[in-house]
Amino acid sequence: MKQKLLKSCLIAILSLFVIAGCGKKDVKPVAINEKTDKCENCHMAVKDDQFATEIILENGKSMVFDDIGCMYKWLKENSDKKVADSFVKDYDSKEWIEAKKASYVYDKPIKTPMAYNVISFTEKKDAQAFIDQHGGSLLTYDKLENHSWEKNEEMVKEMKEKMKGKMNMQDGHDGMEKEHSEDKH
Repeated sequence: MKQKLLKSCLIAILSLFVIAGCGKKDVKPVAINEKTDKCENCHMAVKDDQFATEIILENGKSMVFDDIGCMYKWLKENSDKKVADSFVKDYDSKEWIEAKKASYVYDKPIKTPMAYNVISFTEKKDAQAFIDQHGGSLLTYDKLENHSWEKNEEMVKEMKEKMKGKMNMQDGHDGMEKEHSEDKH
């Protein structure tokens, strides 16, 4: 009698574990809103392009990043947060893929929004094809945790110069408009 009761209890407990496992929510990435989304790490605008990444916390909160490096910096600084899943975009198709399933390429000349120089691919063969054509190193998801995540400072300087040039051009253009409107009066 005790054995039957024990067997029934074990079966009931195992059934609960199976049901609980099957009832787990399917975590999916949330669409990027380019007008309002800001990177959780650097607070820059996030474009819906091949560099965007996303983390979904277990509480359902979605956080977006403009560069894979920003996502990894945030993960290191917030190791106490419970992450349900993380997503990256395929460099070619710009489709979401689970970060754990992606293949990655690192190369210093690869331009990414925050100059961390890592891009992602759905298929390892596509990452290898990129390397064969442009150079770089193949990384797995596991290797990303030990990656140095240092910014390419030369690229950062270049981007700042470019932005400064754009700002000067806009200021010059606005000044010309102002002069022309003053001439009319």
